[in-house]
Amino acid sequence: MTFFRHVYVPNRPQHRMKGKGLRKRSLAITFQIPTILAACLLLFLTANAQAASLPGKGVEVVPVQSPVAEETFQTLIVVKALAELGYDVHPIKEVDYNVGYTSIANGDATFMAVNWAPLHRDKYLKAGGDKVFYRKGHYISGAAQGYLIDKKTAEKYKISNIGQLKDPKLAKLFDANDDGKADLTGCNPGWGCEAVVEHQLKAFGLEDTVTHNQGKYAAIIADTISRYRNGQPILYYTWTPYWVSGVLVPGRDVVWLEVPFSSLPGDRAGIDTTLANGKNYGFQMNSMRIVANKEFAARNPAAARLFAIMQVPISDVSAQNMMMSQGHNSTADIERHARGWIKAHRSLFDRWLAAARKAAR
Repeated sequence: MTFFRHVYVPNRPQHRMKGKGLRKRSLAITFQIPTILAACLLLFLTANAQAASLPGKGVEVVPVQSPVAEETFQTLIVVKALAELGYDVHPIKEVDYNVGYTSIANGDATFMAVNWAPLHRDKYLKAGGDKVFYRKGHYISGAAQGYLIDKKTAEKYKISNIGQLKDPKLAKLFDANDDGKADLTGCNPGWGCEAVVEHQLKAFGLEDTVTHNQGKYAAIIADTISRYRNGQPILYYTWTPYWVSGVLVPGRDVVWLEVPFSSLPGDRAGIDTTLANGKNYGFQMNSMRIVANKEFAARNPAAARLFAIMQVPISDVSAQNMMMSQGHNSTADIERHARGWIKAHRSLFDRWLAAARKAAR
């Protein structure tokens, strides 16, 4: 009993102390509940904020472009914007234009930043058109194309229209291989422009006096520039934005040739190619547009909005292309050019990102 008493008698005050302890613990828990709720709320808000700032987190993107290195700069700007939105962007894959459109349509690739419109209309439609592609906005506008000759020859022989080269005597002025025909530095097979050139040579009756030289454009235009520097007459096709017009400057070194009349292949046959300035160089004014897989765009409103609103001045692309022509054309160089452009236009870049994030909410 002594032991029992020792245990039992002190138990009552101990019981009361436990009651007080319970009340203290209850009060502590009462005070802890708001703290726990606040922490949960903070975690929830933080997670939401991260999701809002990185709407592309966990989503893979496969960009494609043509093997034309001068198209990498504008593609990289899109790539870097997507990366800042959290997308897992794979390295850019270089493919032929036709393969690019097919890959995007099938979902094997995500987007291409160099959909030449309307030049690539046939390629776009053949791959599925608006049923499979998402295409909004105009990324780079004001891209011109056409035929040019050196200014000296143009002024001496009063040549202003490519139709004049039906005259064998005038055509022979641009003969680079002594076959009696003018040598036209032309467009690579598969680019889209080659179909227009071939069609127009036939339509303008120039097949017997003009040869359309095709191959790797960078190589054949380099040869053309060398001939110009040696004082020889030159005839070539080119486009903007591209570095050639920074080396052979229209109005100073060379002149654009007009065409006898508007004539385009396929379902563009009835289109008037006369420009706003009244000149007709045989090609419609083009835009580079971002074209993406339609299902991807539907699932990713942030990326879709970004694709729709991005715009880069054509003069900036030409300036970057000029740096490439001067030897700054390595992968690291082009990467540096893209980073530099973004840094110089950071406020604009941030507005694109803000609009993209808002679209994802």
